[in-house]
Amino acid sequence: MAAVSVAAEWQLLYNRFYRKPEIYAMQWKHMDLNRNKVACAPFGGPIAIIRDDSKIVQLYAESALRKLRIFNCAGVQLSETVWKNPGGRLVGMAWTDDQTLVCVVQDGTVYRYNIHAELQEPNISMGKECFEQNVVECVFWGNGMVCITEGYQIFCIPDFNNPKPCKLAEPGIEELPLSMAVIEPQYTMSGNVEVLLAVNDNVLLVEEESFQQLGDGVGPLQKMVLSRNGKLLASFTHDGRLLVISTDFSKIIFEYNCESALPPEQIAWCGMDSVLLYWDDMLLMVGPYGDPVRYLYDEPIILIPECDGVRILTNTNMEFLQRVPDSTVSIFKIGSTLPAALLYDALDHFDRHSAKADENLRLIRSSLPEAVKACIDAAGHEFDVSRQRTLLRAASYGQAFCSNDQRDRFQEICKVLRVLNAVRYYEIGIPLSIQQYKLLTPSVLVGRLINAYRHLLALRISEYLDLNPEVVIMHWACAKITASLAIHDAALLEILLDKLKLCKGISYAAVAAHADKNGRRKLAAMLVEHEPRSSKKVPLLLSIGEEDTALSKASDSGDTDLVYLVLFHIWQKKAPLEFFSMIQARPLARDLFITYARCYKHEFLKDFFLSTGQLQDVAFLLWKESWELTKNPMASKGTPLHGPRIKLIEKAQSLFAETKEHIFESKAAEEHAKLLRIQHELEVTTKQAIFVDSSISDTIRTCIVLGNNRAAMKVKTEFKVSEKRWYWLKVFALATIKDWDALEKFSKEKRPPIGYRPFVEACIDADEKAEALKYIPKLTDPRERAESYARIGMAKEAADAASQTKDSELLGRLKLTFAQNTAASSIFDTLRDRLTFQGVS
Repeated sequence: MAAVSVAAEWQLLYNRFYRKPEIYAMQWKHMDLNRNKVACAPFGGPIAIIRDDSKIVQLYAESALRKLRIFNCAGVQLSETVWKNPGGRLVGMAWTDDQTLVCVVQDGTVYRYNIHAELQEPNISMGKECFEQNVVECVFWGNGMVCITEGYQIFCIPDFNNPKPCKLAEPGIEELPLSMAVIEPQYTMSGNVEVLLAVNDNVLLVEEESFQQLGDGVGPLQKMVLSRNGKLLASFTHDGRLLVISTDFSKIIFEYNCESALPPEQIAWCGMDSVLLYWDDMLLMVGPYGDPVRYLYDEPIILIPECDGVRILTNTNMEFLQRVPDSTVSIFKIGSTLPAALLYDALDHFDRHSAKADENLRLIRSSLPEAVKACIDAAGHEFDVSRQRTLLRAASYGQAFCSNDQRDRFQEICKVLRVLNAVRYYEIGIPLSIQQYKLLTPSVLVGRLINAYRHLLALRISEYLDLNPEVVIMHWACAKITASLAIHDAALLEILLDKLKLCKGISYAAVAAHADKNGRRKLAAMLVEHEPRSSKKVPLLLSIGEEDTALSKASDSGDTDLVYLVLFHIWQKKAPLEFFSMIQARPLARDLFITYARCYKHEFLKDFFLSTGQLQDVAFLLWKESWELTKNPMASKGTPLHGPRIKLIEKAQSLFAETKEHIFESKAAEEHAKLLRIQHELEVTTKQAIFVDSSISDTIRTCIVLGNNRAAMKVKTEFKVSEKRWYWLKVFALATIKDWDALEKFSKEKRPPIGYRPFVEACIDADEKAEALKYIPKLTDPRERAESYARIGMAKEAADAASQTKDSELLGRLKLTFAQNTAASSIFDTLRDRLTFQGVS
């Protein structure tokens, strides 16, 4: 009898059954849908209702002010707000995929509300042309919208998440279209929005840059609606026919004569198998085959298409019209003898302690897994909880006798049904079917519960389905802070921590940021102390003005990037002395600042060193700056003498002089300044920019080369150059200019403190062997004489000098020098043999 009563509610459309169970008795009172504009969100989403300002309606015991009210699917009011928005008449409103209510007014302004009837800023303008021409009609889809103006121009917002209005191609029409439909971007070849306009006998396809004519002679089409997959178009013609056509208008799928030329108020797809047409008191369901099904209503209805059916909203209830699932048909169809029906019947006999239960099981033993699967599937498609329970009991009963274990499938459907039953409860009011639930996904469902402030249910579902509860707890914490203005910070912190600790790794910093945004800086500071990740903690501490704490935490973390972030933030906000005092006590921060400032901020670094008494570091900076002024025009040309470089070095010298530990640096800086001053004078005198930045030795050498011996002596005297160094410099300088007479005269002034070998080398390097012979005999060391003779190719003289040393190794080296000269080599061999014979090594 139970199966008979279930199937008695079904309607047969050709060979397919449809059912229309009541989901909710609406909780609202005195609601008349005819007087209002209504927007219903898919997937069991909220219902927005506002008085229709295009109709003249009688006001009862209500305010003349229009109110935007938002209900759940059971008619429980969630929120309301007074409609005070300018811009003219409300043209259209709809819900986006993320449950934002979009309202379009005549001047093209788009207002957005959340589920709590809170206006979301900023408003969107469709542009100047919409403002001037007025919007007359809108068509919405998922996350987008298309509108047409009185000037027959079409505008589009492809995605409300990135609202950038764009104008489509002008269709060149002279009157408003009879109807309009939109092919979503995901179903078009171009990936852009395409708009279908029913104009006269044709349909125009309008894109962003072009339009084309389709379906010549198919119209006029009074109503058009696309199927969910974007492949089929259901349309109502002027002569009362329902046409289902492919969207490229290449083929008419089926046609039905409705026997009424009056266009329906609404037309909608019921899944992909049938089309619904609604007139004032009748709902007609038409399929491709067979006679249509009629449902009569004595009150207005709203059709809400879903992926697997249509929800029907009336003044008093909410129904769901859907095709009966095959598994349900197999069980409850009158006279069914399929295995699932026999298993369901076996359970009934078992409950009545009848032996017929065993007979049924014997009949379907080979098909028992199939029957169990059908019962599980049918339970998932049921809205009635008692029927779900009975079907699951039947599946469990059959499973006991079944070798094919379907325990996982059974457990999974039980989990899903517990979630669905929880959200279907009228106070929650989300009547999802199992197919809608799978398409929506559990995580999105949890997100919608969160946005509706159903945090406890969202948390329980997350835990039950093993989803990460962090997003739920985070949203709850932020909502709690917003709503708890009267609770003291310490008490609210305790409440928050009690819940936040439930989720490991949760971002305390994000909650603290929300607290700071709501003006509760003290609470934010207390919350951020519990954030374990420095990368999240430090930026928030900076945003709430806790710079000192932020610097400490960044330094403790050892993350140099984080320390630099804090340093730059404080640098911009604090006075220099305050900034210096903050970093001085923190070695890592101080060292990083110094490293950066050495490269880019010398002046600021000097201020820091001065403030901390590090005079020597300031001096080093000044000295470095003096070198960076390379070839400065004032410094290089010698005028004025106390140019920028000299001044910087003198400043460095004075700072070095103030510290006992840097006497050497002070003396070096003093002499550097003195040298630069002399070099400037020399460049002025000689009119040659060749002295500055050269060493003392190079300065002396250059003076000698230029013949300025007096200047060279002055440099020698000023910098106390030693006699040995002086001789070396002068010898090679004179050899450079090949002034051999001066060199000989210089060698005779007195006995050279460096000996005569530098004279010899200077002459040989200049390839002046004759000049070298003047000094080789004066060499006191026979080895040096031998080597010098060898260098100028005088083998006999080299041999004579080498024989005095009695050094066979030297003779060997000299022989190699004259390896190409056989006679010279024999001389050295003879000497070596003589030394060997005498026993000298």
